[in-house]
Amino acid sequence: MTTESRRAPEGPPAEVFRAFFESLEQPAALCDVELRPLACNTAFTHFCFEHGATVAQLMEALAGSKVPDEGTSCDVEVALPEGGVAVMGLARRGGVVSVVGRREPELMRGQLVVVEQALLEQARTEGVLLDLGRSVAEAGSEEELVAAVARGVKELFPERAFCIRIIDARTGGLTSLYAEGRLRDGSSEPLVLKRSAVEKLHLSLETIPAGRVVVAPRVPLLFESSTGGVSAPLVASGQLYGVINLEYPSTLGDAVDMPHDERVLVQLANQVAVAVKNAKLIDELTFVRKYLEELLEKANALIVVINRDKKVVVFNQAICRLTGFAKEEVLGKEVSWLVPDDERLRLGSVLAAALRGEPVPNFEVRLRTRTGEARASFAASSALTSQGEVEGLMAIGQDVTVVTQLEQRVMQAEKLASMGQLAASVAHEINNPMTAVVAYAESLLQRAMVAGSAGAADAEKLKKILESGHRILRFTRDLTTYARPAKERPEPVQLNALLETAVGYCEHVVAQAKVLVERDYGDLPPLSGVKANLLQVFVNLITNACHAMQPGGQVSLRTRKEGREAVVWVKDTGCGISPEHLSHIFEPFFTTKTEGRGTGLGLSIVQRIVEKHGGRLSVESEPGRGTVFSVHFPLKD
Repeated sequence: MTTESRRAPEGPPAEVFRAFFESLEQPAALCDVELRPLACNTAFTHFCFEHGATVAQLMEALAGSKVPDEGTSCDVEVALPEGGVAVMGLARRGGVVSVVGRREPELMRGQLVVVEQALLEQARTEGVLLDLGRSVAEAGSEEELVAAVARGVKELFPERAFCIRIIDARTGGLTSLYAEGRLRDGSSEPLVLKRSAVEKLHLSLETIPAGRVVVAPRVPLLFESSTGGVSAPLVASGQLYGVINLEYPSTLGDAVDMPHDERVLVQLANQVAVAVKNAKLIDELTFVRKYLEELLEKANALIVVINRDKKVVVFNQAICRLTGFAKEEVLGKEVSWLVPDDERLRLGSVLAAALRGEPVPNFEVRLRTRTGEARASFAASSALTSQGEVEGLMAIGQDVTVVTQLEQRVMQAEKLASMGQLAASVAHEINNPMTAVVAYAESLLQRAMVAGSAGAADAEKLKKILESGHRILRFTRDLTTYARPAKERPEPVQLNALLETAVGYCEHVVAQAKVLVERDYGDLPPLSGVKANLLQVFVNLITNACHAMQPGGQVSLRTRKEGREAVVWVKDTGCGISPEHLSHIFEPFFTTKTEGRGTGLGLSIVQRIVEKHGGRLSVESEPGRGTVFSVHFPLKD
């Protein structure tokens, strides 16, 4: 005997019940026993909207109602946010409570009117706030912004008195005030904020300027004849920018809805606070920009700024006065236009290094002026973007035309001072040839008297006379050339030949010191420089070397090409320089020589000349083992 099992017929799927629930015309919702919503149909959403509330608001109001017992039902009245009540039917089945909205005809008609009015008012409010947003966004200043806000408040809250106060977020100082109505005496300051509003906005008391802003349980009325009011702080990014106070004159009576006005005022305040913050930032940035522009423009320094294309974008008043060119003549032109042709190569290498982000030491340059030339010394720095890329170069300098002229005078004075040291040698050099002239002249005169005519041997004596005469002329001519002020025009210079000329100038010093000169010259290309100034460099170094040695010492002159530089070494076997003096030898007026043998300006002038040629001067010395001066000059590509 077999038993045939039977299956219970399967019920409709859950989707069928969900579709049925949604198709109900009655507003229905399902909740748990604590009246927390589980689901609601479309009709229930419409029901809430018709009663001027959202589903969440209505369910929140329903949460305090009593839940009926299992298998029973009841009707409850739920208070609505906009006033009035809604009737809801509750029925419990197990752990689920059904909620059904009751549509009573009279109640419905009243609620529809309220809803319609609320919708119209909401639409008007949103329209005003939208227009206000456009107006404050277009405001070009704080004054225009406050005027736009005032228009919006008038439109949103007709017949109300109101006050708009804008403050500085850091100091709390009042920067703008607009009042529609008659203020009480002394009511504009300090600002009083309601404690509950401060807590709701999470405004830290530490950020509120003490003394100018007060936090209190209630806000005092600002206007005369006001019966009540609301206020909203202007808070953006945790900072207070002001407050809007709205008050009700006694003429309005009871026809006011303070909760509604407060909600709208808070919406407006949130929108205005962001606009005020942005306006403050724009004003601050504008002020900083103008301040920096004025600082650059009127600074007592030469300021030039160029972009990556080497075009001038800033040319301040000081450099305008120096060059005689108006700003309009220079802006937009390449910076090389400001210097003579023979300076462009050197300036170009400096600019190229700076635009690559390399450090640029101070450099001097000749500038074109409307009447000639001027000299300026600049310190340059690269301008970087936020990504660290070089976008330009700023050069700040000073006019050194007068300083350069003074240096020329000092160099000339140094030359003239050395003339005193040359005087003894000049007398010696002149005396020897003149002795020969006298001796040979006497001999020729005696032979002429005896023989009656000049013999063959007399011709040789005449050659000696001519040779000595030429020697005198050559020496005096070179001496005059050395003492003549140098011209500042660079020219091709052969360093090896220049060193030989310097040795010739120092011949008397070498002879007096009783030292030897050793030469080791390498093959060097021509160097662009001021010949007379470079000659001054090596005359000074050779002279110092001779003064540092005892008789029998040796001066070594060595030249080589190292990479893109020409290097000259001047070495002596003298007493050397002590470590405490080594760091000071390039300082003006510092000297270790005995009184009357030096001014202390020689090496400082030498260093200045070398740097003007784009080179560098260094020294190595050890007491008892001599000194080596190294002079490095850049060569053209």
